[in-house]
Amino acid sequence: MSRTRFVRALAAGFVAVVLFVPPALAQIPANPRDLKYPPLSFNPPEAAKHRRVLTNKVVAFMVEDHELPLVTVNVLIRAGSYVDPSGKAGLASAVGSQMRAGGAGAYGAEQFDEEADFLAASLASSLGSTSGSASANFLAKDTDKALDLLFAMLKEPQFQQDRLDLYKRQVLQSLARRNDSTASIEGREWGRLMYGADHFSTRPATKASIESITRDDLVAFHRQHVHPGSFIIAVSGDFKPDEMAAKLEAHMAGWAAPTGYKAAPVPKPAHVPAPGVYVVNKADVNQGRVTMGHLGIQRGTPDEIAVDIMNDILGGSGFTSRITNRVRSDEGLAYDAGSSFGIGTYYPGSFQASFQTKSSTVAQAIEIVLEEINRIRDAKVSAEELETVKNSAIEIFPRYFASAATVAGTFANDELTGRDPKFWQTYRDRVRAVTIDDVQRVAQKYLQPDRIVILAVGNVDDMLKGDPDKPQYSFDHIRAGKEIVRIPLPDPSSMVYPK
Repeated sequence: MSRTRFVRALAAGFVAVVLFVPPALAQIPANPRDLKYPPLSFNPPEAAKHRRVLTNKVVAFMVEDHELPLVTVNVLIRAGSYVDPSGKAGLASAVGSQMRAGGAGAYGAEQFDEEADFLAASLASSLGSTSGSASANFLAKDTDKALDLLFAMLKEPQFQQDRLDLYKRQVLQSLARRNDSTASIEGREWGRLMYGADHFSTRPATKASIESITRDDLVAFHRQHVHPGSFIIAVSGDFKPDEMAAKLEAHMAGWAAPTGYKAAPVPKPAHVPAPGVYVVNKADVNQGRVTMGHLGIQRGTPDEIAVDIMNDILGGSGFTSRITNRVRSDEGLAYDAGSSFGIGTYYPGSFQASFQTKSSTVAQAIEIVLEEINRIRDAKVSAEELETVKNSAIEIFPRYFASAATVAGTFANDELTGRDPKFWQTYRDRVRAVTIDDVQRVAQKYLQPDRIVILAVGNVDDMLKGDPDKPQYSFDHIRAGKEIVRIPLPDPSSMVYPK
């Protein structure tokens, strides 16, 4: 067949296919917006069905999943940098790292690595600001050996000196670089502006504090804070709960919390943020990073769901949000722009609107964000905006329970932090109940333009000059008669700020 005849035959066949439209396809609407779907049916699991209290009073959440021959055990630990002793900032992080890296039980560091590799098991440990974890992921057939390694790591870390020395050298190298990135500067200074320089969350490790850390310090911290009295356990995968409970109890038999142990409460910040404009000079960059906002709310606030929905409309839902549309799509000032409304666990989080844009357009982008904050306070959102974010929150809800590991992890973390057990059962109903009036009410109550702190990191001279083609946008207008506060870069090793 010639090419011409082949093409004609192919075209004829295509026409025939197009002319024959199956009845089901004929019902497809012309506009995707007209598509109709049945309501999503999903019932979240209940924590009580997976919760066990072991004989030593440790709470464990066990979620079976026999689809793959894998098991994950994650031990949450009530400890973190908030209990670092004075002058030893960085100790908790060192303990969290070296529990895994420094050998454990009868195994030196190298042999422990080899044992884990031989099992093809993944073992890890870390301590963050308010909690930590030690975890193991392994084949179900290796459960006994993997649990031996995990609990050796938890109970008998060797804190091998050469591994500790290596860790300290690596940390000191990273400290020397912490003024290199505008992102790290922005995060650090934002924390200080919100919570003050004396709060544990903003207290930095220094060359002196890291060098002062000894193996004895790690041993003492571990003895005081890492024990069954500070554990909550999450187990998921291919196992039988009764058998797993017995194994966990056997590994913790005879191991108790120190006499009189009581987990230290996480301290709340005493600092009150001072509204205004703050700048940090980084002369070698051509873009400014900006975070602007104020203190947020704490978990358990009755309005937390409505606040979350309000923030999604303002800047938290990506391309459908107002700040993203204005700053990125309409004005082309930034690749990424948005907001988050921090709902803190132990103390208020912070509301933040953030973006990165070229130095000359920083002032313009700031003013646009301020306009959007005032607009959502002053005028009611549209029904379409509200339905979009509510539907999104409801539709993605099953992701919180997408796997056995996420189910066990979610419930274990809720137990650790004291979340209301009914939170997930009522979540979608509370989302559905949010109204247009609720959005405006919480915007007016929790968005506070008179308390906004604006932090800009970049080439300060260029940012203050602004865009000569758009003189209506300027820092003189933003600062509203107040002095712009210049925050100097501290010495990266000592974190001493020039006066």
